Amino acid sequence: MQLTDPPSHTPRRSIARSNRARILATAREELRDNPDATLDHIAQAAGVVRRTVYGHFPGRHELITALTQEAGQALEQAFTEARAPGADPVEAMARMVLAAWAVGDEYRMLISLGRRHLGEDALRLALAPAREEATSILKRGQDEGVFDDRVPAPVLALGLEALMLTLAEAHATSVWTDPTGEAATAAFLVAAGVSPDMATLRVRGVVHESAERRRS
Repeated sequence: MQLTDPPSHTPRRSIARSNRARILATAREELRDNPDATLDHIAQAAGVVRRTVYGHFPGRHELITALTQEAGQALEQAFTEARAPGADPVEAMARMVLAAWAVGDEYRMLISLGRRHLGEDALRLALAPAREEATSILKRGQDEGVFDDRVPAPVLALGLEALMLTLAEAHATSVWTDPTGEAATAAFLVAAGVSPDMATLRVRGVVHESAERRRS
């Protein structure tokens, strides 16, 4: 049994992977500026021929599906990097939301595009990593008395997810802007039951600590 690609196939597969990554990166930028950008326009912007784009993505549905999957993977990676051993629930939640906001800034166009082309279920599936992370932190915070416990953690996580999607859409359309995500994160904590002053203080603390760590 042959376990490796023949030498002649390896360069072609490498080129195909490179082209796919370039198309996705270009699509993120083009769709962010123009949600109605066509595959032909994206091909031109990526510097590849139409056939190359259509070979990877036969239509907008497939392209947006791939971007949605990529966003889900980026969320999981961001959460892994944002976790801090020993962080209390409020800090852990602030870190999670700030990380999600940064990823969302790259993929914010997917909220409206995902609903339009993939449907609400696909969007919820893409957000599953964030929802599971939030539910776990909320449950721990409720047990410790720092988050409101009048609503079960899984239900509260769904409500907070809707809040974040609304804020992200407002930011994407410039109805309201929050470049760093600090305001959105504080609003998230307040909705979870943290006092406004404490929410602001804790978010600023996480942002300051992260900035110090990057400089060191």
